[in-house]
Amino acid sequence: MLKRLFEERPGDDGLPGRERKLALLAMITGTQMAVLDNGIVNIALPTLAEELSISGSESIWIANVYQLVTAALLLTFAAVSRRVGRHRLYIGGLAFFTLASLGCALARSFEFLLVMRGLQAIGAAAMLSIGPSLYRIIFPTRLLGSAIGLSALTVAFGIAAGPSLGGLILHVASWPWLFAINVPIGLLALTLGIRALPREKPIPGRIDVWGALMSIVMLSGSVFALDQFGHGKGGTLALVTLTLSVISLVGFVYRQRHVAKPLVPLALFAEPRFSFAAIVSMFAFLAQGVAFVGLPFLYQTVMGVSPIMSAVLFTPWPLVIMIIGPLAGRLADKGNPALISSTGLLLFLLGMLALTGLDADSEYIDVIWRTALCGVGYGLFQAPNNREMIGSVSVELSANASGVLASVRTFGQSLGTALVGLILGLSFGSLTLSLWVGCASVVIALALSLYRTPMAVKGLRR
Repeated sequence: MLKRLFEERPGDDGLPGRERKLALLAMITGTQMAVLDNGIVNIALPTLAEELSISGSESIWIANVYQLVTAALLLTFAAVSRRVGRHRLYIGGLAFFTLASLGCALARSFEFLLVMRGLQAIGAAAMLSIGPSLYRIIFPTRLLGSAIGLSALTVAFGIAAGPSLGGLILHVASWPWLFAINVPIGLLALTLGIRALPREKPIPGRIDVWGALMSIVMLSGSVFALDQFGHGKGGTLALVTLTLSVISLVGFVYRQRHVAKPLVPLALFAEPRFSFAAIVSMFAFLAQGVAFVGLPFLYQTVMGVSPIMSAVLFTPWPLVIMIIGPLAGRLADKGNPALISSTGLLLFLLGMLALTGLDADSEYIDVIWRTALCGVGYGLFQAPNNREMIGSVSVELSANASGVLASVRTFGQSLGTALVGLILGLSFGSLTLSLWVGCASVVIALALSLYRTPMAVKGLRR
């Protein structure tokens, strides 16, 4: 299948075949590092707390600051990319991330590590905000689904594999290597990116600064508040932050409607295919967030397995996505992406419903086929839905669409994590109830996806 991505045909847009190969390697490498670093540190927090002489609650900020800064800057960087050129922003973000990774590896104090993690997140946001839109100009339109399938696979694998890879590195080396490993890989990706990423001329104009500030408060505030609720700390600070986030959202929408050059052109949402794909994506990622947080608790507290075995039992999910994701992208190039996504959501729902039947007496095989079914469904859903989202708008708006895609993914996962924390904190809450909430979220996503299917048919006929 990979060979097909680099074949050339007369009239192809995008890059020549060999250039696509180098550009794809640069994209996969940079995106994988940015996504992995969101989860690779979590398993090392107890070690970091001990070696940096800080409390466990303080160590959590080493992970939180990365997520907060990344979420805050996604929409802003997507808009900035139009002013500086996507290749410059991606290469700059990659260089910034690599340098900050070296700073993290050399850190010997909590404060310095926290600053370096924030700088890492700036570089990650620059890359993640425009990744899918770069695939739009690297590959011919006829291969867009297959290319975005690889992008979805990269993100899904990075999200799922972060903790396992972090544990492996800690098993053979000290914690600075969690970050030092990014340096040689980042330098390789930089060399490839400078060599192969397609050049663009900057579009003159000013950035909507007020819109950017409101988007930063809106996104970072919501992620912070949801994280606090998810960890059982939903006090005054979380409520105030959430209120500020909602106020910023209202102000942001108002400004985007009235400013001449908005940060996020509302023309994006005038396209129903894009709007539906974004909403469907948020509910699907919410359900995945619920499962990714709830299942390890279920395996260890209900079934009584070890943390290592818990990771093994979870492996079928990302493993199957790696197989199904590229295939789903290829199918999306030939058929109706919304229909394929809906089929994937149906299988995902069946897998989630099956997971609610797990209990203390469940055998390992009972877990494996259920998580594998979830992986099949999610892998079949994600790439076609992303293709529908990016492919339904003009090339000029694809960078903004990419920023929205990254934002709804982050928000959906954060909301899913928070819901698990809230449910477990209730007197009647349980892990099974959390999974049922995830099922409800998939039902909403499936209903919306089926509703938008005829719109995708019309889009294919254009």
